[in-house]
Amino acid sequence: MKNFRQYTPTEILFGKDTEDLTGEEVRKWGGSRVLIVFGGGSVVRSGLLKRVEDTLVAEGIVYEEFGGVHPNPLMSFAQKGVEEAISFDADLILAVGGGSAIDTAKAIAHGVANPEATLEEIWDGKIALKKSLPVGVVLTLAAAGSEMSNSSVLTNERTGKKKGLGTDLNRPRFAIMNPELTYTIPKYQLTCGIVDIMMHTLDRYFTPVEGNQMTDRIAENLLQNVIENGRIAFKDQTDYDAMSELMWCSSLSHNGITGLGGTREFAVHKLGHELSAAYDVAHGASLSATWGAWAKYVMMAKPERFAQYARKVWNVEETDDIDAAIAGIEKTVEYFASLDMPVCLPDLEQPGDKGKVGVLSEEVLYELADRVTAGDTMKISTLQPMNREDILNIYQLANKEA
Repeated sequence: MKNFRQYTPTEILFGKDTEDLTGEEVRKWGGSRVLIVFGGGSVVRSGLLKRVEDTLVAEGIVYEEFGGVHPNPLMSFAQKGVEEAISFDADLILAVGGGSAIDTAKAIAHGVANPEATLEEIWDGKIALKKSLPVGVVLTLAAAGSEMSNSSVLTNERTGKKKGLGTDLNRPRFAIMNPELTYTIPKYQLTCGIVDIMMHTLDRYFTPVEGNQMTDRIAENLLQNVIENGRIAFKDQTDYDAMSELMWCSSLSHNGITGLGGTREFAVHKLGHELSAAYDVAHGASLSATWGAWAKYVMMAKPERFAQYARKVWNVEETDDIDAAIAGIEKTVEYFASLDMPVCLPDLEQPGDKGKVGVLSEEVLYELADRVTAGDTMKISTLQPMNREDILNIYQLANKEA
């Protein structure tokens, strides 16, 4: 086990009707002028936004709306939010929605607190980020875990790069989590969320570090819980208990606890980010479409680790490590497919009426691999450090129709 530091300061208010406490929480954390950040019209149509705003009014808190966050949040839109928040003199940013709204709110908070820098400069590390505004969350989707994470991911349209920023300043002050608010999300968002929850743990689990038993057990049991309750929710997403488990697993999967003492892998996230940036595909779908190819490509770097995953998570009984590892990979891919998630690149669905991505050309795959590795100037992954050729090989494996 490696040395680690764990910091999870977010206050969680979990359960039915907890959104009614939003105004009290905002006041508690010093908010008096709030910019509310949200996505499309679902929070408006459901009446959630008004209920939240009514709690602010009851506390004498002034607010302004900033809606229209894109599912793969855009840096330019967040930059507009910075300008809105500064003009409004906001002292707290409140996200009402899922990971995209939360990541945008985090970015706006950084920009307001550091007006001398653009978000692009902040994301590129050109300034030392030492301060930010407080962020609160009313969660409507179990997926990204951004409500407790130290991460925020934006797509920079100017460069075409989707990139994360990791800092403890990203951790929200509070998160309100009512599983009932997830009942009406589209089925595709639900299943993309299930994949994302699993991947935040899988990307930490596959580490070369040994002797990490407690963290391993937490990760393995979380994965089993997501798999079990994901099946239930897929059939009935108004099952309160199943949606509760998924929502809480979402937070735990990305607050750091499932990877303590190990190294952060996140290779599959890097593969997926380039696909999302290029084709605007859903984040969870980009992960399910590439995980199987990645796992098959790197499995021999540590087959005993994949075998442990297969036995502990999927109850595989194969005694040979390689056979067990292969079985565990196959069961994972089969599970994704059972949720109607893509398990190869050609099946990735683009937004609107653009249809499926289809089989990509070698030229496109090379460009994607080049972007993952910054022109082959860096290697990714700790389990098996990979260059551009390795990433290209994984994309090629994923490019075959299932």
